Amino acid sequence: MTDEPAVEAAVEPAVESAVQSADGPAVESAVRELRLVVTADDYDAALHFYRDVLGLPERGAFASEDGRVTILEAGRATLELTDPNHAAFIDEVEVGRRVAGHIRVAFQVDDSAATTARLAAAGAEVVAEPTRTPWNSLNSRLEAPGALQLTLFTELGD
Repeated sequence: MTDEPAVEAAVEPAVESAVQSADGPAVESAVRELRLVVTADDYDAALHFYRDVLGLPERGAFASEDGRVTILEAGRATLELTDPNHAAFIDEVEVGRRVAGHIRVAFQVDDSAATTARLAAAGAEVVAEPTRTPWNSLNSRLEAPGALQLTLFTELGD
């Protein structure tokens, strides 16, 4: 398995899309990627189903000391399958303790600190302020309306 920093740096950036503003003209989206993160108790069965049966191509696979995660291409978004151990590792890095349920949505944004502040002002609860991760991104965690856990991440480059 590869280490996360090398693969994350090699991942091609998602294309910005224009969205229709409620006020009228199209505006550039600040979100670069939607990553649906699913913690699967039976990781191997879930990986087989989504990668081998459904046919989502593998973008990358990573391992921590006792856990695994695979990122699968899903058109304009990705489906990130992780086992409970790696989910706990991610929570530890981003928040300092296990907090997410089995579904967490991750958005790649240009400025995770500013976006965190903007979402908090709109009613999201900040679970963890932006933190530099071992894979060189700046990640924050929020509890969004509808009880959905969000990770905002900004790739920091070399």
